[in-house]
Amino acid sequence: MKSLTITSLLLATLAMTPAQAQSPSDLNDLEIAHVAYVADNIDIRYAHLALALSESPAIHEFARTMIRDHTAVNTQALALLDKLGASPQDNFLSQSLTADSEKIIDELAQLRGHEFDLRYAANELAYHSAVNNLVANAFIPNIENDEVRTLFEAGLEIFRAHEKHAKAMVESLRG
Repeated sequence: MKSLTITSLLLATLAMTPAQAQSPSDLNDLEIAHVAYVADNIDIRYAHLALALSESPAIHEFARTMIRDHTAVNTQALALLDKLGASPQDNFLSQSLTADSEKIIDELAQLRGHEFDLRYAANELAYHSAVNNLVANAFIPNIENDEVRTLFEAGLEIFRAHEKHAKAMVESLRG
């Protein structure tokens, strides 16, 4: 079974004509906030699955880090939105991410042992790489509110560290 990744989703979305879908660069701050919130919650779900299915201490440590860091960023984001008196806005990209994640969760749930660990780590690498690219190149340059931009910049640094950690896990598991 060919696995889906956020990278393929984003590339497909970007290849669509304007009549088919918006570009991630066209999203407003509240839509961007919703995509980020959804992306964080998706990764938290992946991490809970890893805690349930993996027996690897390294995978468990990484999963706990994902839960801690993504929860913290979402908490900060919700506090900022509350301060601004705003609510995140659902959009085509957050909906696509959610649908794609369901397929990945279904796929991961069928795996066990080393096969699960490697697929989870590879998904985390692809997920963080794609989301980090999206945040750095489509979101941050287009965010209008300075406080929202600052939050995204801080989050991007954390998630770049996640990407490096995931890459090291993949390399170790393929070792």
